[in-house]
Amino acid sequence: MTLGELIEALGGTLVQGSPEIILAGVQTSKSANSLDLVFAEDPVSAAQALAGNAAAVVLKPGSFHPVTSSSPIGVVEANHPRLWFARAAQLLKLTPPLAGIHSTAAIGALADLAQDVTIGAGAVIGECASIGARSCIEAGAVIGPYVRIGEQCHIYPHATLYRGTTLGNRVIVHAGAVLGADGFGYVRDPDTAAYTQFPQQGTLLIEDDVEIGANSTIDRGALRQTRIGRGTKIDNLVHIGHNCHIGEDVIIVALTGISGSCTVGNGAVIAGQVGIGDHAHIGPGVILGGQAGVLSGKTITNHGLKPGTVLWGTPARPLKQVLRELAVLARLARSRMTPEPRPAEKEE
Repeated sequence: MTLGELIEALGGTLVQGSPEIILAGVQTSKSANSLDLVFAEDPVSAAQALAGNAAAVVLKPGSFHPVTSSSPIGVVEANHPRLWFARAAQLLKLTPPLAGIHSTAAIGALADLAQDVTIGAGAVIGECASIGARSCIEAGAVIGPYVRIGEQCHIYPHATLYRGTTLGNRVIVHAGAVLGADGFGYVRDPDTAAYTQFPQQGTLLIEDDVEIGANSTIDRGALRQTRIGRGTKIDNLVHIGHNCHIGEDVIIVALTGISGSCTVGNGAVIAGQVGIGDHAHIGPGVILGGQAGVLSGKTITNHGLKPGTVLWGTPARPLKQVLRELAVLARLARSRMTPEPRPAEKEE
């Protein structure tokens, strides 16, 4: 791909070099070669990039001075170099060659596969499943009956998609993820104490441009739908229970557990090891810090808080409030540990 094609796709201004510069990938300034793109966000990193072997660099406007540069490197100015670089990396990412359908793959009756899909060794495609154009199903993955997968999706090895799961376009599912399993819902008999499963026959919808990390699990709805909104990014080892509705562009970090029937608003950030009880509601843009806890049925919003406020602790509340509370507790503990003065003995 040429530098000019990247600028046409992503914007930015070419201030040095030819738009015909060929780029094959992205790299750090120290490791780059004559086919790599690098980025810089400050004068020091800009000087390192210009002195390196990269083919091109993206910088902030005004940080490049042609008078002091003798490098033939291509220079692009963009308001957000890191974002421009990340988007360029997506466009430059090497697409694995289409390998067709491996001879050991098992394809069910009436499965609808686009002509240019890739099915890896030992993968299983259930009956009446549908897989869109340029999607790749890697070795050992299991795509259940009637599952629908859109275009340009990538399902990594040993991921499992249960019946009733639908993926939009450009969805990435990493190794070992399980989508559409039964939710954890049971009804207890008060006389015998035995548990009977509540029906788990709903569906799971993953919208466009979602990425799901390795060994994460998302349950189908009980009688309705679990939904993951467009552009949401889910880290490894995350669990999302049945009937949850996760909004668009949400970030959910590793080891988070979200119980059934919760909602998470657009743009929320849920850090690592967060626990959310059932029927809780997380408002748009809320930031839950690592190991925060939200109790069942509670609603957490940014109402009355400054943008970017981090909520922490259990129950989750503004971080500054938690730190003040901890400081008070620490002072109280120290005061209790100070020995009380002994009364002076009276002289006879």
